[in-house]
Amino acid sequence: MCLDKFFNPQSVAIIGAVEDEQSITSAILNNLLEMGYKGTIVPVNPHHEKIFDLKCYPSIFDCKDDIDLSIIAVSSDHVLEILNQHIKKEIKNVIILSGGFAETGDKGTALEEEIKRLSRESNIRIIGPNCIGVLDNYSNFSTFFLPWSKVKRPLKGHLSILSQSGSYAIGMLDMLALEGIGVSRFVSYGNRVDVGESELIEYLTGDDSTKVIGIYMESVDDGRRFIRASRRCSGDKHMVVLKVGRQKSGINAARSHTGAIAGRYEIYKAAFKKAGILEVNNLEEFVDACKVLLMQKPARGNKILVLTNGGGFGVAVSDACSAMELDIAETPSGIKESLSRHFPDFFIFNNPIDLTGSAGNEDFGFALKTAFVDNDCYDAAIIIPLMPPPTMTEGVVDIISQRAKESGKPVVVCTIGSVYTKEIKERFESKSIPVFLTPERAVKAMNILVERGKMHGC
Repeated sequence: MCLDKFFNPQSVAIIGAVEDEQSITSAILNNLLEMGYKGTIVPVNPHHEKIFDLKCYPSIFDCKDDIDLSIIAVSSDHVLEILNQHIKKEIKNVIILSGGFAETGDKGTALEEEIKRLSRESNIRIIGPNCIGVLDNYSNFSTFFLPWSKVKRPLKGHLSILSQSGSYAIGMLDMLALEGIGVSRFVSYGNRVDVGESELIEYLTGDDSTKVIGIYMESVDDGRRFIRASRRCSGDKHMVVLKVGRQKSGINAARSHTGAIAGRYEIYKAAFKKAGILEVNNLEEFVDACKVLLMQKPARGNKILVLTNGGGFGVAVSDACSAMELDIAETPSGIKESLSRHFPDFFIFNNPIDLTGSAGNEDFGFALKTAFVDNDCYDAAIIIPLMPPPTMTEGVVDIISQRAKESGKPVVVCTIGSVYTKEIKERFESKSIPVFLTPERAVKAMNILVERGKMHGC
């Protein structure tokens, strides 16, 4: 069944709605109004006649309109009763934000199993429980209950995120917004009583606005379906996963968080490889991987050119590349000769190529054209333009970006600094050149492009 109405409902009921700045339902309503959501909002609460100047209904039966989607935000003790009302009302799509289910123990598990039974028997589709729901940046719809004043809403873009954890979802959202990475859709599905990552991957495979899918995973809903869906999806879209619950303590924590049975990590690792999914180790790597895949194409091989005007950073990048089995291939003699005819003797032409602190913008341009654009010995480049020397200006951004475009090969940039460096970073990324603030992050991002290239057969 299509999941469209979870992302673009024409009418949405909010069960348990109140007007209180400390209430999650108030945050949802405020967010929807701030986003400019165009659909009909139906607050439901027997104790209020109006909420945010909207007519409030005593129960879902009192609303005569058809409801595309219902958001349930009441105590878990009342969820079954409300779901039965939805069955009679023939509302087919529900997001249960409430906690108090399998993550709490036997009583909650029994309650969750009953919800699962109702979902199967009545064909009600459910996201949740114990989640924050969905964000669709193109339909301007969200069930997230943290105010946009506290969590920055990201720009529209081509990254979709699937997350069992609501807190991780919010953390990711904030970091993506801070990095200026645009988001298409975001789903926090919590205990996954019905809709899970496998079906969501199937849905996003056909979503033109999604180019990269990032997944925070504690456990998988259906192993075979997940691999099948991911293999089909990863043929056209890039997929990144952050798997938690790898060790015994993490597995136990996952069980008490979303009721997930995490299982052996080795099995997951093999499944990700089989499905064409890139795995990362932490939240920073997750965000960096999504960014680099959105901005650059995969590398066709692992021979990396390193170009800098700061020798120490070139050494650091070389070490990090070697640790990740990226090949810092020596500069061919013909390229060395071309560079030596143009540059002073004290420039270093081995790979890394060190233009030293006396280099200017045009020196980067010449070195890139000679070693990277006009020659095919390198598959990708990591460039470290240190900006403090007076010979360096923001004009280097246009020069490096142009050479990257001419090469047709992936390029990542590492910049070190603060306020002025941030301006340079924003200039690069406006031209789809990803920038990372440490050598190690730049190398890990490049490795993502190399690994993706292996999968793609570039």
